[in-house]
Amino acid sequence: MIETPQETPRRRPGFTLLEILVVIAILGLLIGLVAPAALRQLGGAKNSVAKQSIERLSTVLDLYKLDIGSYPNARQGLQALIAQPDGVRGWNGPYLKSATAPVDPWNRPYVYRVPSLRKGLDYDLCSTGPNGQANDGVGSEWICN
Repeated sequence: MIETPQETPRRRPGFTLLEILVVIAILGLLIGLVAPAALRQLGGAKNSVAKQSIERLSTVLDLYKLDIGSYPNARQGLQALIAQPDGVRGWNGPYLKSATAPVDPWNRPYVYRVPSLRKGLDYDLCSTGPNGQANDGVGSEWICN
């Protein structure tokens, strides 16, 4: 009788449990390192959008002043850029396309004050920033013109 050499069992192609766990651990570390940086960038982007929006609204307020002769008063607010206030002559709007007063990137209304609480400015146009805390003055996290 002729003996045949014993065949060794072949491994199926694929990954072992250990290999999969190592890959999951590496992915977890990468996400843990990258996600906070990405979230910081997102917060910075919202601040940039708020600053740009305030600059754009300031330009629109200047156009309003050219037409009317003064900035909207505190009672009229930014709504004066959308609908003609009572008793205002020379209004050449609407100055904004939207039907509602503009909101900041955190979906809160901008703070508009006339006269300004800051020396040398005609008005304050601010976003309360990411925390949205209001106060009597201009807060440290506020984004203003």
